[in-house]
Amino acid sequence: MKIIAIIQARMSSTRLPGKVLMPLAGRPVLAHIVNRLEYCKSISDIVVATSTDQSDDLIEDWCTQAGVKLFRGSLYDVLDRYYQTATLYKADVIVRITADCPAIDHLIVDEVVQGFIAGEYDFFGLSGEFPDGLDCTVFSYGAIYRAWKEAKLPSEREHVGPYIENNPTIFKNGGLHKFTGLSHHRWTLDEPADYRFLQIVFDRLFSPLRPFSSDQILSLLEKEPELLEINSNIIRNEGYLKSLIKEEK
Repeated sequence: MKIIAIIQARMSSTRLPGKVLMPLAGRPVLAHIVNRLEYCKSISDIVVATSTDQSDDLIEDWCTQAGVKLFRGSLYDVLDRYYQTATLYKADVIVRITADCPAIDHLIVDEVVQGFIAGEYDFFGLSGEFPDGLDCTVFSYGAIYRAWKEAKLPSEREHVGPYIENNPTIFKNGGLHKFTGLSHHRWTLDEPADYRFLQIVFDRLFSPLRPFSSDQILSLLEKEPELLEINSNIIRNEGYLKSLIKEEK
C-alpha cells in the first residue's frame, strides 16, 4: 500500500502572503513540515502540491533545492490538484497536510493513518477538540477520485474533504478523538499574530536532532499560559467559512 503525504502550499495567502516560506528557527515553514513528516513511520513518500500561478515559482525553487517532490496544478481547484498529484504518484492512500501547520506532529499523523487502515475507511481524520495546526486527514484514492468526478460546489473544489465528509451514505468516514478542550489553541499559521506565537514556540522547542511533540507544546503553554493570548482572537477555519458564505450569496 502506497501512502503519500500531500502538502498543499501556495504563496498567495490573502491574510499572510508568502507564509509557507517564512523563517522559523532559521528554516522555512515548508522545510519544518517536510522534515517533521519524514519521521512518520506510516508514510511512503512526501509531495508538495502547489499551483501553476507565477507566485508559486518560489515554492518550486525551494523544492528543487531541497530535493522534495513537487506537483503544480490548479490554484483554486484544490481537489483537482490533490487528485492529479495522487494519480501521478500512484497513491493508494493520501494524507492531506496543509502548509500552514509547521507544528504538525508525526506521532499523531501515524495514529490517524493507523486508524484509517484499521477501520478500512474512505476518510479518517483528527477529530474532536484539538489544537488548530495539528490538522491531518487521510483519504482513499477511490474517495478522492469519486469526489473529483462528482463535487460541484465551490467549497467542495476549493477544499479537499467537504464532499466526502458531507456524504456519509456514500463514504465510510471516521475520526480520531485524541484531545478534549483544546480547540481554543492556535498552532497554525494564518495571521501575523500566529507567526509571532510560532516564533516563540520554535525558539523554545526546536532542535535539529528531533522534532518536538504536541505534549512539549502543551507543557510550554502550561508554564507560560500568557502565550495563548498572542493569537486567541482569530476565527478558526476562516478560509472554509468564506467559501460557504460565497455559496450562500
